[in-house]
Amino acid sequence: MKNPLYVLEQGAKLNREGRRIIVSKDGETLAQVAVIQVSQVVLFGNIQVTTPALRLLLDEGVEVVLLSEAGRFYGRLVGAPGGHGALRVNQVLCSQDLAISLKIAQQMVYGKLHNIKVFLQRYARRLDSETIHLAAIGVDQQLQRTTRTIAHNSLMGVEGQGTAIYFGVWKALLQPPWRFDGRVRRPPTDPVNVLLSFGYTVLLQNILGAVLTAGLDPYVGFLHRLEYNRPSLALDLMEEFRPLIVDSVVLRCLNNGIIKQEHFQPGEEEDRPIVLAPEGVRLFVRELETRFTQQFKHPESGEQITYRRLFLLQAYALARTLDPSGGAAPYRPFLAK
Repeated sequence: MKNPLYVLEQGAKLNREGRRIIVSKDGETLAQVAVIQVSQVVLFGNIQVTTPALRLLLDEGVEVVLLSEAGRFYGRLVGAPGGHGALRVNQVLCSQDLAISLKIAQQMVYGKLHNIKVFLQRYARRLDSETIHLAAIGVDQQLQRTTRTIAHNSLMGVEGQGTAIYFGVWKALLQPPWRFDGRVRRPPTDPVNVLLSFGYTVLLQNILGAVLTAGLDPYVGFLHRLEYNRPSLALDLMEEFRPLIVDSVVLRCLNNGIIKQEHFQPGEEEDRPIVLAPEGVRLFVRELETRFTQQFKHPESGEQITYRRLFLLQAYALARTLDPSGGAAPYRPFLAK
């Protein structure tokens, strides 16, 4: 099974020996892996890549993602696109058809709010919390509205209200000394928001890889509308996985003492007042990767899969919905039990 190669050691260098990628620093080999085993290369900070290594990766369809040491997204390198021209053309046509676009977007919001509700119900039982239980009911009320929306703006309003209810109760999910006064994105101003933003960045890169593998255009979405340089479709597919992957890992890391206050430090850039320190990055990436590779039984097929495999299955499911040959079933989000 293919897995990402995360490189976090500052000053490291990626080179090629035959069909293997060698990670080294100051003449010492840190890691080596056959390219056939690599699904994605994620570079954090000051990492060098030689031209032969880059050529091998791109020839094999392995994308290279560039992040800052603290997890800020810079860009990505990908090889030549696949030959799914008809699929991508139909994707664009469907995105411009208001009825089709709304129907797909409704399913994406339904999946997100359903998984948020299940997430809150689990914590309400675990903590025996009436506050969290009431929040789950509030999210469910928004969930029931999704399929009754008649316009994209009203659907976005439903999604926004459900998300606000969800994050409004996060202070009850966290144990001291952690505090959470609300979701702050640009820039994240406290440790909890730093982890959420960092985790969503890593999750998005995984979803992007799945979208490209399925032959879809990551920039043409249905819930997230067209905007320059925004991977709208990848953001669409990411919605149903936010609580299941990133949010659950953030709470586990903070409440179980995996990430501590000393793992954060002031940012060097003006728009980054606080960042995750290098050791915190290592710990958090490790926990995210553990979640990505966690095996479970798919509730419909009964197949033992990982979450990373599930990303690809959902991307292919959407591709079948957009198949220009017609007759495909509507897109169905992954719904946690």
